[in-house]
Amino acid sequence: MKKAQLGDLKVSRIGLGAMTMAGTYTSEGGLDDAESIGTIRRALELGVTHVDTAEVYGPFHSEAIVGQAIKGRRDDVVIATKFGLIQYGEGAPRVGVLDSSPRNVRAAVEGSLTRLGTDHIDLYYQHRVDPGTPIEDTVGALAELVTEGKIRYIGLSEASPDTIRRAHGVHPVSAVQTEYSLWTRDVEAEVLPLLRELGVGFVPYSPLGHGLLAGQIRTVDDFADDDWRTTNPRFTGENFWRNLAIVDEVKAIGAENGATPAQTALAWLLSRGEDIAPIPGTRRVTRVEENIAADAVELTPDQIHRLDNLEPVAGERHDDTNMASIDR
Repeated sequence: MKKAQLGDLKVSRIGLGAMTMAGTYTSEGGLDDAESIGTIRRALELGVTHVDTAEVYGPFHSEAIVGQAIKGRRDDVVIATKFGLIQYGEGAPRVGVLDSSPRNVRAAVEGSLTRLGTDHIDLYYQHRVDPGTPIEDTVGALAELVTEGKIRYIGLSEASPDTIRRAHGVHPVSAVQTEYSLWTRDVEAEVLPLLRELGVGFVPYSPLGHGLLAGQIRTVDDFADDDWRTTNPRFTGENFWRNLAIVDEVKAIGAENGATPAQTALAWLLSRGEDIAPIPGTRRVTRVEENIAADAVELTPDQIHRLDNLEPVAGERHDDTNMASIDR
C-alpha cells in the first residue's frame, strides 16, 4: 500500500479506526472481540500500518482489543490513541469530562500504555480541546512525554486553526484529526491550508459519513434505539432522504470503475494529497478488505470534478450537544 506523511511520521495511507470495536454502532449486532481482533490482523496482512483508537471508546475496551491484536507485531504498527474525554482523580474516572490538564495527561497515558501492552504510543492525540486548560500547558506536558519516550508524536483532534498554531509553537504537531469526507468538507477552508503551511499531516475520521457513504444504509428503521445516528441531523427526517441522493451519485461514479461507493469515497479522499490518511472504522473483515482495496482505485479528472461538485449535504454534522464540544 502507498504511504502518507504525517509530519515526520509515515503511515499507510488507509488506516483502521477501532471505535466500532467498542460498540459505537449497536445496530450492527453484539460485540465479538474475536472478530475485531481478526479484523485488525487482517488489515495488517493487507498493508495497513496505522491503527487508531482512544481511551474513551468503550471506555477502555477498544484499546484493550487493539493491544491483544498487535501482540507480537508491535514494530509493524503505528498506534494512535487519544486522551482528554475522561477525567481521573479520586474515585472512578469520570467519562465525558473534558480534562487536558498536565496531571490528567500523565494519568491517561499510563492507562493507555497498559491496555495497549506497549511501552510507547506512536501518535497521541488530544481528543477534544479543553477550554479549561491552555493548549500550551497540555502540549508542554505532551512534550515531556516525548522526551521520556512514552509517546513519539503529538496530535490534535477537532482543533481550530488558532489552537493548532498555538500548539505547534510549543512542540511540533504531527497530525490533526477531524471529520472529513464527501459530505463534510469544512476543513478545506482554513484547517487544511494551515496544516500544509506548518507541515502537519491530516487524518480524516468518519471518511464514509458514519456508514452512509458505504451505500448499504437505505433506511434508519433498522437502527437500534441507542444508535446515536438516530439523533444525528443528517440521518433524520427529510435530510436523510436528501442525503441518499448523494450516495446514489457516488455509487454511479464508482460503477464506472467497478468500485463500491465506499471505495469511491475513500479514493476521492486519497486524491486530496499525500499528507492525508483516512481511518475508516469497522470491525468486519469483509469491510476492511473492501476499504483497503480503495488504494488501487484511480479516479479520472472528470470523476473527481463530479465528486467535488456533489449536492451539498443536508443537516449539521452533529447535534447541538456534540457540536458544542468542538473547538471553533
